[in-house]
Amino acid sequence: MTGLPMRVPADGLPTRVRIYEVGARDGLQNEMATVPTEVKAEFIRRLSGTGLATIEATSFVHPKWVPQLADAEQLYPAVADLPVELPVLVPNERGLDRALALGARRVAVFASATESFAKANLNRTVDEALAMFEPVVARAKAQDVGVRGYLSMCFGDPWEGPVPVPQVVKVCRALVDMGCDELSLGDTIGVATPGHVKALLTALEEAGVPMSVVGVHFHDTYGQALSNTLTALQHGVTTVDSSAGGLGGCPYAKSATGNLATEDLVWMLQGLGIDTGVDLGRLVATSVWMAAHLGRPSPSRTVRALSHQEQ
Repeated sequence: MTGLPMRVPADGLPTRVRIYEVGARDGLQNEMATVPTEVKAEFIRRLSGTGLATIEATSFVHPKWVPQLADAEQLYPAVADLPVELPVLVPNERGLDRALALGARRVAVFASATESFAKANLNRTVDEALAMFEPVVARAKAQDVGVRGYLSMCFGDPWEGPVPVPQVVKVCRALVDMGCDELSLGDTIGVATPGHVKALLTALEEAGVPMSVVGVHFHDTYGQALSNTLTALQHGVTTVDSSAGGLGGCPYAKSATGNLATEDLVWMLQGLGIDTGVDLGRLVATSVWMAAHLGRPSPSRTVRALSHQEQ
């Protein structure tokens, strides 16, 4: 056995993929217990040491809504010196104020493709949520701060079922027109399959949204995250969201959301000869370390395989 896959490139794929690491934010906000600030900071530092260049650090959402990330003001300065991009989530102008005060240079807003989730998550309609983000994006851009637009429920919604492709394209187009530099297409409940992914990406291109601004955020609820990711890469996408150790997608917790594990993604990309800049061994070690702090094994199959192999 070896710690690296055999490299066998395939046609029609990018030579490099940018991994947008979300474990410290999207992963830890789904934890039942609150992780100490110093552990979060060390986690981000270790992730930086693996070669990951984009690590979403935290969220400037009101602590009442996401108590697990209530320490954003303490955490961000503790990691701001790292030589990596450290985007943060901002839900509104107040969140933006807090992020800018700490020197954040990349922020993200969080929209929904469906009315049901917009109501449940933001207590607004889709249009009202977009209106709330307009001044946030405009102010960030005026200060030369990069803006990402997350879009939830791009493929399916627990209340509405399958989401029509044109409905998703409409909101994507609105976020791009608003000034977002990048879109992240979220398969929030993990129901997407490759044909659906291809259909949405084709429709986005036809609507004038280039693949260079599109990232994909697949959940592995039904075991489809890697196949969906490969489909997106074949369509020209080069940014993929994932979570170290599969954080936020733990099968042992009721809050499991099925985040694609960064290690599983890196194993596939390395096997395809696609450059990520990530040291898989260091990444596995980091996730094993974090799993020990959380008191349970990582749900990532690659972490399990390689960490067991080293014992």
